[in-house]
Amino acid sequence: MKKILLITCLAGATTLSAQINLNTLKNQATKVVKTAPAGLSQQEIIDGLKEALSKGSGKAGQLASAVGGFNNNSLIHIPFPEDAKKMETKLRAIGMGAQVDKFVSTLNEAAELASKQVGDIFLTAIKNMTVTDGMNILKGKDDAATQYLHTQTYQQLYDKFKPIVVAALKQVEVTKYWSPLVTKYNSIPLVEKVNPDLEDYATKKAIEGLFKLVAQEELKIRKDVNARTSDLLKKVFAEADKR
Repeated sequence: MKKILLITCLAGATTLSAQINLNTLKNQATKVVKTAPAGLSQQEIIDGLKEALSKGSGKAGQLASAVGGFNNNSLIHIPFPEDAKKMETKLRAIGMGAQVDKFVSTLNEAAELASKQVGDIFLTAIKNMTVTDGMNILKGKDDAATQYLHTQTYQQLYDKFKPIVVAALKQVEVTKYWSPLVTKYNSIPLVEKVNPDLEDYATKKAIEGLFKLVAQEELKIRKDVNARTSDLLKKVFAEADKR
């Protein structure tokens, strides 16, 4: 009787163990589904999103650094410094519109020159993307990849980009056009003196323009299947289409 009871208990324990193991496997399978959608591995998601960001940031740098990249693109064109708008209005009113336009043009040319150096900075951040980052981007908003890049690179981009912008400002001789404008404006009676930090302003505006272009390229990949130029991009963003 004891042997029969022992065998019965062992059989019950084996069944219970099997059930526990089965439940564990089910739970693990559920977690995998939550992490990586069916038909996509985590590595494919990361590689696909890295490819999309590399493609988008590369195209953005190419567009921004082209001749007229900033000057002729209303989306990223850098205007007269915002904290000197009164100065611009006043100078145009006294017949110095041509000089103001020349200054704005050279400011944009500086941003174009500086944008030639942005590629490596973006690529470093793209390489560091994690699985969690990838899933958030895949199921995120239409600019989720761009926002990730912005969060990961902005300060580093600013620190590395500013000296490049400063060199570009000197190359196109921005101060040659800016200094006379400031001198003329500040000589007008009763006006509040201005002299914005052009280096900081140009750097921030150039970076802002680059991210706008990256977002534009990301949107193309998300919305236009023809912009998905590899099998991996097609596979990954087909999953994003389901969100």
